[in-house]
Amino acid sequence: MKREEIFQYVKEQYGTEPEYLWKKDPDSAVLRHKNGKWYAIIMAVEKKTLGLEEDGKINILDVKCDPDLVGMLIETYGFLPGYHMNKRHWITILLDESVSEAKTLDFLDMSYDLIDSGK
Repeated sequence: MKREEIFQYVKEQYGTEPEYLWKKDPDSAVLRHKNGKWYAIIMAVEKKTLGLEEDGKINILDVKCDPDLVGMLIETYGFLPGYHMNKRHWITILLDESVSEAKTLDFLDMSYDLIDSGK
């Protein structure tokens, strides 16, 4: 899935617009729940920073996740512990088409719901 597709989805689904908060990282965007809390972050990071062997940057999506699922998910290619987030409650999804669009959107929806419920 591409960043623009995610931005379009969250705008239609939740009325969310990406927020660009960091001057040093102008491509990174936060998606904020109507209650003000972040439910997702999209960033372009160096692959080696994530422990991947290739050079270059990759787009990633960080979402809040049910802690019971995190351990199982990070064993699957395309999912990593939350980059720069609490690794018990957040996961990173590689936006390199290794995770299907449907699954990516399911996790985005779960994150939104988790933030809404305060879990």
